[in-house]
Amino acid sequence: MNLSEDAFPQIGATEMNYKNHSLISQFAQVFNSFWKKSVTSKNLDLVITSLAAFGLFLGLRQLGWLQPLELAAFDLMVRLRPDEGPDPRLLVVEITERDIQVLNQYPISDGLLAKVLGELERHQPMVIGVDLARNVPQGTGQAELIARFQSPKVIAIANIGNTEAEAVIPPPGVSQERVGFSDVVVDPDNVVRRNFMVAPIDEQTTLYSFSLRVALAYLKHKGINPQFTKTEELQLGTTVFNWLAFNSGGYQNIDDGGYQILLNYRSPRNVARSVNFTQVLNGQIDPNWVRGKIVLIGATAPTAKDLFSTPYSAREKAIPRMAGVLLHSQMVSQILSAVLDRRPLFWYWSEQEELLWIVAWSLVGGILVVRIQNLLILGLSGLGCLSLLFGITLSLLMQSGWIPLAAPTIGLIVTGLAVETYQRQRFQRQEQMVMKLLGQQTSPEIAQALWNEHDRLLDSGLLPGQRVIATILLTDIKGFSTISEQMPPEEVMAWLNEYLPIMVREVQNYRGIINKFTGDGLLAVFGVPVPATTEAVVAEDARRGVACALAMGDRLQELNRNWRNRGLPLVQMRVGIYTGPVMVGSLGGKERLEYGVIGDSVNIASRLESCKKDSQPSDCRILIAHETLVYLQDEFQVEAWGALQLKGKKHKVDVYRVLGRNA
Repeated sequence: MNLSEDAFPQIGATEMNYKNHSLISQFAQVFNSFWKKSVTSKNLDLVITSLAAFGLFLGLRQLGWLQPLELAAFDLMVRLRPDEGPDPRLLVVEITERDIQVLNQYPISDGLLAKVLGELERHQPMVIGVDLARNVPQGTGQAELIARFQSPKVIAIANIGNTEAEAVIPPPGVSQERVGFSDVVVDPDNVVRRNFMVAPIDEQTTLYSFSLRVALAYLKHKGINPQFTKTEELQLGTTVFNWLAFNSGGYQNIDDGGYQILLNYRSPRNVARSVNFTQVLNGQIDPNWVRGKIVLIGATAPTAKDLFSTPYSAREKAIPRMAGVLLHSQMVSQILSAVLDRRPLFWYWSEQEELLWIVAWSLVGGILVVRIQNLLILGLSGLGCLSLLFGITLSLLMQSGWIPLAAPTIGLIVTGLAVETYQRQRFQRQEQMVMKLLGQQTSPEIAQALWNEHDRLLDSGLLPGQRVIATILLTDIKGFSTISEQMPPEEVMAWLNEYLPIMVREVQNYRGIINKFTGDGLLAVFGVPVPATTEAVVAEDARRGVACALAMGDRLQELNRNWRNRGLPLVQMRVGIYTGPVMVGSLGGKERLEYGVIGDSVNIASRLESCKKDSQPSDCRILIAHETLVYLQDEFQVEAWGALQLKGKKHKVDVYRVLGRNA
């Protein structure tokens, strides 16, 4: 049965090791290598990581896995839009639970429906749409209802059949051009978001929706008849109803068969003025509510089980599911408002534009992670970007533009997390490598401080020179040359490798760094590479340097006892300590770098160590200058040796011997 007399086109579905040079030089060499590599590969790795994450994300999107999130985001934005209020062209006659109780019947009988139609026609409506199935008699009064159905103002409903034989069967008395299907298209989450306007049944049968039939009947009185564009899209007046594709907006895999548009809800509650069925039956309505209007009759009582979920239904307690007649009212209002009020229909970007939009926000996520290292600032920036994204998307929806929100949001987060994960893994590998290297010759605290400051310390793969106040500690073994003459070289090496690691460990324990080994001795520095910023920190470095020397003396006594038992030579050591300014930084070239500690302070420490070599009152003699003493705060016992002329120095230096800690 062909119910279209408007020649509607057929519409189908669409488809350290140790080395005798600077520890810090190795640190600089490691990062020099990292620096050079970052220029050529780091950014590429980040790009590959980002692309891999983004590609996986897009694949999930194309499979439709993001569609539920997009629909949920759409519903949220719809709920945030302002309520446009009732359409003044419509009146809804509701069959409520109270009506059913008062009349003591449901379905409503044909006779009562006929009386209501007669009462409404008396007030001269323009169109009456009956959203009640009447293709079989209901109670008594069928003859009266058939007579009323013959009015050209009445539009009735039927359901779409699965076959031609089951196609729309109009109620008795209703001509074919005044019947529309009442079937509603629901999304996979059972929410109605689409206005299903035309359904193709077969090559000869195309059916109009109930809401379209009602709207066309009203527009006919305004001199507006349907026509079609070259792309076979419905045009009413100057308004073209662009059909919905399977991937429009946030959709990815919906059934877009037939002619569908996105339903632009007018109001969650008040799409039109409403009255009760019994009010009309008893003549208790204002005729002006009917005259020249579209009147839709349907059941809103839950008993009728004609309720549908809408974007507003997430607030179920505040806004329950919407009755079918109210849904049809929304659809009728949408069509009329688009044609007569220039209320915009929903528009969408092309698939390419959507991909560019998603790519752009995904890049923002990666750029934020690369550019911002502070986690708090990164988090706040991320929230700011997400807020901006939501604001743009909501603003466009206010203008009837539906663009993806969930996809760019997830793209930003996924790409950011992927880049952050890659950077953290790469950072941890570098840190483990450097910490393993540094941890052999310095304390974990200093190694960690070096690592924490690597961005500032490294300048094009070098540690830039800087002036710092540091405490220099130099050690030497008394009479080492004589001892080494009495032993084979291999025994000397084994003996030193037993002695030096223990001394190194004490330097590490007191958070110093080994700048270099001097054969049988070492040079340690307290207060680099992270410079002291206050006098208190300088004083702490000095105290740790002296305490370290005392600890070295204790370890030497233990070693001597062990060596005595093994028949090895016993030794004594000298320590010189000085606190003062030095320049520190990378020395050398690309092939060989050394962390240099340069300045008169190093020379004075060396002269203190070698001062009065024959005066060795203990196994470990520790000499300091006044410049270190001032920072010790009576924490150590000292013996004044007076102002001495040190070798190579023009001015005398006040020298003190450290005896031990004060009780």
